[in-house]
Amino acid sequence: MFASDPNSFPLVGIKPVLDTQNHWVGLAFQMQVAASLPVLQSLLCCPESEELGSLDYYIPLADPLAIDASQFDGLPLDRIVFTVPAALLADGAVQKCCKQLADRGLRLLADGDAGVAAAQAGIRGLDVDCADGLPGPLAMMALPGPHLARNVDAVRVGECRRAGFTLFRGELPRAQEHDAGQGDGTTRKRLLALLGLLAQDADSRELEALLKQDPALSFQLLKLVNSAAFAPNSNPIHNFGQAINLLGRRQLQRWLQLLLYARQQADGPANALLPLAALRAAQMESLCRLREGERDEQDMAFLVGVFSLLDVLLAMPMTDIVSALNLDLDVVAALLDRSGELGEMLALVEMHEPQASALRDVGIDNETYWRSLLQAYHWALQVSRNV
Repeated sequence: MFASDPNSFPLVGIKPVLDTQNHWVGLAFQMQVAASLPVLQSLLCCPESEELGSLDYYIPLADPLAIDASQFDGLPLDRIVFTVPAALLADGAVQKCCKQLADRGLRLLADGDAGVAAAQAGIRGLDVDCADGLPGPLAMMALPGPHLARNVDAVRVGECRRAGFTLFRGELPRAQEHDAGQGDGTTRKRLLALLGLLAQDADSRELEALLKQDPALSFQLLKLVNSAAFAPNSNPIHNFGQAINLLGRRQLQRWLQLLLYARQQADGPANALLPLAALRAAQMESLCRLREGERDEQDMAFLVGVFSLLDVLLAMPMTDIVSALNLDLDVVAALLDRSGELGEMLALVEMHEPQASALRDVGIDNETYWRSLLQAYHWALQVSRNV
């Protein structure tokens, strides 16, 4: 299990970068690039990173002058976006260095209001902490973009979009979807009833009967099983019996758990909670498998990851949710208190910047954590693109 020296592989956290439709378009690294680039080579040249397709990597670059460009070989330069502190761009040597990086095809963003110096340095846009305010309009107009806003809550996101920001990262998904379950009390009861049936391993006919009462969820399930990812050469699936036979009982339960997050307006943005729930579920299952958990234990870990966002989806306290469901006590302890083995794993996957002590608690090393995280992101992307 411990495949590498934990001190030889960097421990790095990542956050998704979203576009205006809540689609994941990049990953923001919680790290600083130092004088050389071996750290990036370790992170970005493993097979799992290649499976992430077209996602861009947003990486803070504290000191452009410390970069050794001779070590760029092998890195996916077309997918790397460096963020440079705006305060450094007034320095002529930094401007020249950034311009050289831009000429090599690297995209550069400025962290802060950089003024004319940003354009002279080949900077394309801004990567700004907007928690307390927005940059001046002239700073954004002087650059072609796109511009990325960090730490934007649900109140400020509209303001950022009107100002010209098209990329976002932080706790935005949770804030935007906080009222997703409000409004229709009948719908909420139906969701809880479906969750209860899933948790109790109910008969497929019971699931089918409840699904027929929810046109939106029914549509999402049939759309899923008819997607190229599941039935590329099959005849169209028109009913739930066919869907159950195609997916199988175990996969049906998993997809129904995730499809709960797919409820959205037909003409509205994607539910940003869906890929986040899929990410947690996939990494929880991976960590359980690494700990040599049995198949049933892996399913339970997956369920904990999915259910960990139900309080946000339904706009209800988690205590009220678990009291309405017949959940295993280990699942309840993990969801309410982050206690027990499942709770330790959940606490780890919720961290944007993982701690070495948390990895030790679940018995994995840095490299194993990183690979499991990339695998989870890959699966979450597949889910969000097929639902």
